[in-house]
Amino acid sequence: MTTSDPKAVVIRYVEAVRDGAADVVRDSFAADATWHYPGDLPISKVWHGRDEIVDEFLGSMGPLLVPGTMEIELVSTLAEGDRVVAEWTSRATTVYGGTYDNRCLGIFTVREGRIASVVEYADTRHVAAVLFP
Repeated sequence: MTTSDPKAVVIRYVEAVRDGAADVVRDSFAADATWHYPGDLPISKVWHGRDEIVDEFLGSMGPLLVPGTMEIELVSTLAEGDRVVAEWTSRATTVYGGTYDNRCLGIFTVREGRIASVVEYADTRHVAAVLFP
C-alpha cells in the first residue's frame, strides 16, 4: 500500500477496478473487510473478508459482462476522517445483450491504509433488469 490517506486509498481502488489491476484491487482491502450490497438481488448481502469480496462478489460480475466493455468513471469523492464517500458510474455491455449503465455510491471506511468496510448503493432495479434478467 502506498498511502494511508483514506481518500487516496479509495481513489486508488476505483482506478484499479477501472484499469483491471486485480493485484491492486485485492491489496486495497483489509483481510477482514466487509462489503454490504443492500437489496434482494442474488448479490445482495454482507460479503465478509477480502477473498470473498474480491473473488465472489466482484468476481461474479465478470461473467455477466462482455469482456472489454466495462467503463468505470469516478465522479466525486468526499472524505471526513476514515470515511470516504465515492460516487462512480459503471457502464458495460451484458452477455444478455443489454447495456449496464449505473451510477453508484459507496461509503468506505479505511483502516491502516486499507478498505475495512463498504456500503454500496445503486439502482438495484436496473441491476436486476440488466444483469439478472
